[in-house]
Amino acid sequence: MKSESLKPFLPIIGVIGLLAVWSFVTWQQWVDPVLLPSPIATFKALWTGMDGGPLGFDFVKTVYRTAAATAIAAVIGIPLGIVLGSSETLYRSLEFVIDFFRSTPASAMFPLFLILFGVGDETKISVAAFGAILVILFNVAYGVMNARKTRLLAARVMGASRLRVLFDVMLLESLPQTFVGLRNGVSLALVIIVVAEMFIGSQDGLGHSVFEAQQLFEMPRMYAAIFAAGVLGYGLNLLFLVIERRFVHWSGK
Repeated sequence: MKSESLKPFLPIIGVIGLLAVWSFVTWQQWVDPVLLPSPIATFKALWTGMDGGPLGFDFVKTVYRTAAATAIAAVIGIPLGIVLGSSETLYRSLEFVIDFFRSTPASAMFPLFLILFGVGDETKISVAAFGAILVILFNVAYGVMNARKTRLLAARVMGASRLRVLFDVMLLESLPQTFVGLRNGVSLALVIIVVAEMFIGSQDGLGHSVFEAQQLFEMPRMYAAIFAAGVLGYGLNLLFLVIERRFVHWSGK
């Protein structure tokens, strides 16, 4: 019983351990303090940057781009995944193309999207959406194809139409795998957005903040931006987990 009450606090142990090691390394100066500032200096830069500083604006811009890319990916990827997953023949015929582009690093697509959309938010959002679409589509199709056969058979025996089976049974059965795709998709979208902000002529965003601080050798600010990006990624993943537990609580039952 005691161990159960302590369970929610277990992740804090890792955080405390990381901060302790980080503080000890900087205190002993095993790494040049210019290259690795102390946790206090880093969190001070984080607080200053988020409290009315440029880091807060950069954070919001990255959130906007990531959310837009994920929304576009979900609107396109989920319906396509349902359609492809409902017909194994159709999916197998397109499997190579899907896996090929899913395995292609999204960063390799930057030149193509720059030609199509130019330098701006459209390029960053579209290339991130492209990468996330394939991840979401794959997971949704996989979830539909692996829907429980007994429930599908029961629906058909009771006279449900193909369209009704598709949306009332297959869609619900695929929701757990769909949320896996959404979590992976939003994580990939964030990675692509941050990389794009570094290298595609961006004037704002966390990627730009990291790159600019590194160029100016402002190490506390650079680590603060990296930490902010990590918190954002963790927060987005946690958000989808909470939504999944709220609306897909019947998973596995």
